[in-house]
Formats: sequence, structure tokens, C-alpha cells
Amino acid sequence: MNEALLSVNLVWVMLGTILVFLMHAGFAMVEAGFTRSKNAVNIIMKNFLTISLGAVIYFLCGYAVMFGDTAGGLFGTSGFALQGDHDLAFFIFQTMFAATGATILSGAVAERTNIFAYIGVIILMTLFVYPVVGHWVWSGQGWLTDLGFIDFAGSTVVHLTGAVAACIAAIMIGPRLGKYENGHVNVITGHSIPLGALGVFLLWFGWFGFNGASTLVADPSLVPSVIANTFFAGAVGVVATAFYTKFRYGYIDGSLTLNGALAGLVGITAGAANVSIFGSMMIGLVAAPLLVEGLRFIEWKLKIDDPVGAIAVHGICGVWGTLAVGLFDTHGQGLFYGGGLHLLGIQAIGVLAAIVWVSVSVTIGLRVIQLFVPLRVSAEEEMGGLDVSEHGTPAYEYQEVFKSSAIQGETFAQRLTHFGKTHTHEKTTTS
Repeated sequence: MNEALLSVNLVWVMLGTILVFLMHAGFAMVEAGFTRSKNAVNIIMKNFLTISLGAVIYFLCGYAVMFGDTAGGLFGTSGFALQGDHDLAFFIFQTMFAATGATILSGAVAERTNIFAYIGVIILMTLFVYPVVGHWVWSGQGWLTDLGFIDFAGSTVVHLTGAVAACIAAIMIGPRLGKYENGHVNVITGHSIPLGALGVFLLWFGWFGFNGASTLVADPSLVPSVIANTFFAGAVGVVATAFYTKFRYGYIDGSLTLNGALAGLVGITAGAANVSIFGSMMIGLVAAPLLVEGLRFIEWKLKIDDPVGAIAVHGICGVWGTLAVGLFDTHGQGLFYGGGLHLLGIQAIGVLAAIVWVSVSVTIGLRVIQLFVPLRVSAEEEMGGLDVSEHGTPAYEYQEVFKSSAIQGETFAQRLTHFGKTHTHEKTTTS
């Protein structure tokens, strides 16, 4: 391979690395927007710690577990702290992915989790939970690779892994105060849909690098189709979710429609290099009702409190996207392209294996973390907001505009009391 081509490939992978890094800004904005303002600093700090501490842990150990010499196709055993001959460009690209898998958990346990317990979770995820699944699929030596399992950019490796960890953590930590009361499921609204929408746009933009640069070369016969599939799955996810929520609830739901983009993007990630544009659209189309009904089932039936819908978006749609490769693969293995059920069965095995491994390892890991620090904050800290209790500062400076008609005759102290009640009480409505 000539030097010019090597340089082009390097630039493409580095551009993808930068775009995946930008996705962490998207995660921060989505999570902050979909949760209450009194926890915005906490959300931002968790996302900064995830990309920073997660990268350090992945460098020291996680990368070796994922890509080192295999022990029976289960995990790597060499290359700790990049000892030996390693491709630095590939390493830093993979580092962004490892942090992405860990940060999925952040939103699902938002507004009630002890920051030090969350730090323990970052270490747990990037040290061995995520790398083991990655070794099975992407190391070239894993047992799922030998079976023929396909996950191009991580519907299972990244998204399902993160979602299963999020589900286990959300169950163990418990719901937010006021979420479930007297048989009712209370809606705790986020403080900024515009902020959440900005986050979705950043994630969608970054996804072009997430999927596109997973080619690892600037292949003109492959990169355009990967980018096109990524876009159209997200676009159809938006449209389908908008119409489905109109049919389901009588109006186009804003937050669900934003998540619809992410549902389509998660769905296409496994098969971005293996399906046609039509296949990507079908993946986005099916992801929409799966998202809406999945969120309702998780929140109402299972009583799992997930403030941002991460479990449904990354978990249910991650499963769908992985299985969809067995249906829409255009390389002769997809069921709809004459390939029969063989690949679909292999995809199902991979999904089940990832769910079992992550469920067991995260449960044990959280039990260990719990021996040292509590998993959640006190009720008083949760009511007051984690920004002040965990970080010593609120995200916003609140200024009250007093209207004489509304508070006529009140003293200044009474006005302050009125303001405090307005801005510190839980704001929940029965759905």
C-alpha cells in the first residue's frame, strides 16, 4: 500500500475518532435536557469523567482484554498499557467506543446515583465488561467471530452492552423519589427539550464517524453506503416515531421523536456495511414502534425508572439491529436475500451471550462497589438536587420575576419562601 493511501486511511480514521469524541457532548446534552435542571452539573461531570477516566482504564487494561492474544476466544491476555507493537490510530479510535459503551449507563441512573459509585461503574465497564464482549466480536480471535457473528460497528458490542448494564444498575439503585406512588406512574419531565434536541443532532452527526470510520479504511466502494445507511435509518426512525406517537397518543411526542432518531441509528449500527438503503429504512421503520412500546413496557410494567430511555433506545433497538442483519444482509446471508435462518440464529446467539455476560458481571461488580460506597444518594440530597450536594454549585442562576398581582402583600422573606417551593419541589404529574 503506497504512502498516500496510508495517509488518506489514517486521516479518515482520525476524523472518525474526533466525531465519536463529539458524541460525548451529544450524550451530555441529551441527558441534561431530559432530566431536571437541579442535576445538570452532575450529568455533565459524569460524562466528562466517563470519557476521561474511561480512556485511562481502557489504555491500562481494557484494550489488552479486548485485543490481546486470546485465551480460548474469551478474552485477551497481552498488550497491557500498550506494551508491544500496537496501531496507535486503531487504539485511540477504539478508546472512543469504549467510553461510549460506558456512558450509556449514565442517563439511565441519572438524578439519584452516588458519583463515586458511578466512577466505580466506569472502571467496571471499561476494565473488562465491555472489552470481553468486544474480544468475542472484534478481535478476530473471539468465539463469536468464529461462528460468523456480524456486528459492524456495535449494535451489540457497544449499545446492547451499555443498555444491559444500565438496566441492571437502574434496578439495583431503584427509581427516583416520586416516580412510582400509590399505584401511579408519575411523569418527571426534563427541563430542556431544546438542549436534548441539540444533543440528538450532535449524536447523529458523530454517528457518521462512529459507523463510517469503522470501515478502518477510506474505501470509496464502502464508506458512502455506510454513511447513507446511517443517515436513512435515523431519518426514518424520526418520521416513523412521529407518526406512531400521533397514532398512539394523539399528538407527535417531542422527546420520543428525538429518541426515534437514536433508535434508528442504534438499529443500523450492526449492519451499516451489510444492508441496502432500503434495508436501512426498514430497520429505522421497525425501530420506532419498538422504541415507543419498549419504553412504555420498561417504565409501566417492569417499573424500571430510566429518565432518558437509554435501555429501550440502546438495548431493545440494539437487539433489533443485530437480528436485522440476519434478515437484510445483502451478501447472501440475509433471510430476505436467500440466506435462510443460519445467520439469524448466529446473531441471536450473540445477543443472548452478551446479555448473560453483562448481566452477571455488572451485578457482581455493583455488589462489590456497594461494599465501599452507597449506590445512591440520600433522599434529602436527591430532593435538593445533585448539583449542590455532589458538586457544590447549581447549573443555572435562577432569578425570580415577582408580579405584584400574584404575590401582593408578601414580604421579601415570603417571596423567597414562595420561590424556594416553586423550584425545589418534585414536579410530577400522573400519566
